[in-house]
Amino acid sequence: MIRVLTYGTYDLLHYGHINLLRRARALGDYLIVGLSTDRFNALKGKTAFHDYETRKRMLEAVRYVDLVIPEETWEQKLGDVQTYKADIVVMGSDWKGSPRFEYLRDYCQLVYLDRTPGISSSDIKEKLHLIKEE
Repeated sequence: MIRVLTYGTYDLLHYGHINLLRRARALGDYLIVGLSTDRFNALKGKTAFHDYETRKRMLEAVRYVDLVIPEETWEQKLGDVQTYKADIVVMGSDWKGSPRFEYLRDYCQLVYLDRTPGISSSDIKEKLHLIKEE
């Protein structure tokens, strides 16, 4: 069994997220998603529209996702790879070359997938803000 692990906030779940999850799951047999907790998002200077539990329930409803675990720190990645026996870690290509993930190459395969063009949670939030002002 090939286990794939990915991370993210997955706020305002959209077709770009689904596309990333589908492509990540296609690389193996079991997909684990490390979901950023509200506390970790705050440490990163991010605010999610939905709280952790809501985002977790939404991800658990996606057929490509087998397990959702909390992402609480940057440093937990290696422990997650070892605990969940991940063969592959998948991240969006905007993380390519980042030392936050590159060191994992010594422990598993590291794959960067391109984001889906034309969609992001930030874009959705910006458009919703513009609609509200009209």
